Amino acid sequence: MSIQPTSLKNALGSVCWRSVGGLSAILMATTLSWMAYGLFQPQILREMGFVRLAPWLGIFQGVLGAAIEPMVGGWSDRIQRRYGSRLPLITSGVVLAGLIFAILAILLQGQIPTPLRWIVPVLMSLWVVATIIFRGPVIALLRQAAPFEALPLANIALTAGFGIVGALEPLLNSAFHNIGTSATFLLGAIALTIGATALYASAPPVVLFKSIPATRTAISPQQQAAIFGLGCGVGLEMNLLLRLFPPGLSIHNVALAPNWITAIILFISALVAAPLGFLAAHRSVKFALLAGLGGILVCMGALPLPLVGLGAWGAIALAGIAFGLVFESQIPLTLGLVPTDRAGLGTGLYFGGIGAATAGLSTLLLQIDSVSTSLGFTMGAIAFALVIFCLSWVQHTIRRANG
Repeated sequence: MSIQPTSLKNALGSVCWRSVGGLSAILMATTLSWMAYGLFQPQILREMGFVRLAPWLGIFQGVLGAAIEPMVGGWSDRIQRRYGSRLPLITSGVVLAGLIFAILAILLQGQIPTPLRWIVPVLMSLWVVATIIFRGPVIALLRQAAPFEALPLANIALTAGFGIVGALEPLLNSAFHNIGTSATFLLGAIALTIGATALYASAPPVVLFKSIPATRTAISPQQQAAIFGLGCGVGLEMNLLLRLFPPGLSIHNVALAPNWITAIILFISALVAAPLGFLAAHRSVKFALLAGLGGILVCMGALPLPLVGLGAWGAIALAGIAFGLVFESQIPLTLGLVPTDRAGLGTGLYFGGIGAATAGLSTLLLQIDSVSTSLGFTMGAIAFALVIFCLSWVQHTIRRANG
């Protein structure tokens, strides 16, 4: 996928930017809700008496995502084939997620009887399922809002939106602590409702409702496994960057708390979203993804070095650009690896792989006190090799299927 400079104006004009704005709004609301959930989940479980369950519940939910994401993606394709839209599944997920947040907000205002406290972790897991139900189908709509060659340009809004909300996390967490758990969960429910409303109001019927052939395009098991593996590799590198790089840099080189280093990385990714989107469109999303993953690997390899002053800030800048490259290219690349009528399955497989990688790394961090810089770099190198292998594998299976 690449665009020549002479075709850039046509590509920009072919994107339904209103729809892209709506998609960005609901994904920003989802990111905000995940922040609230991630902030209060351990605290709530401790208060409910589930101290040992708190770390394992996060791992279980990652495994849940790995299992459910592809299933939900396939369902969204079938629902669109039958009803001409993914909206039934998206609406169901948003309503369920908002309702669970509202129920939790009400329950946590009072004293829950001890025999009934198991309801809380169950509701939390159901909330994760609800977000899975609509997140993949929402992202799959990007394929209907922009033609294939313009996907990197359309994805600029999603990258910038995620980066901006992520960069505000330290400030938002402070605000969430001030207003309390119940009010924060109600705010999350309201944000999801506003995001969904923005999507429905901004997207014309041609985007929300699009007929696809009654005959389903076949995707081989090998191709599906390669896309899932691609998500595993990318997910592992992104997790390493956001979970190991900031504390590693903070301890040795920079007088900044890890959460502020993460915020700066995400802010830089938002700032550079537009030029990186044009780069991905001009060169290729595969080039952008591999360049971003290579940059992350360089950052992990630089942790043992005596980075101070400009060196440390240069590493943070590189981390932000590398993260932006990965985030900017991952969705267009995934959507380009599957036929249009299987966009839901493609995104489901990819995000399922990310869930598996998240669960795997969380399990490792639970078993050992800390991950050394050499082990972090080794895991990053393995993830990078896995991505290259899976990309080659899936492209080989596509070529073989076509000819």
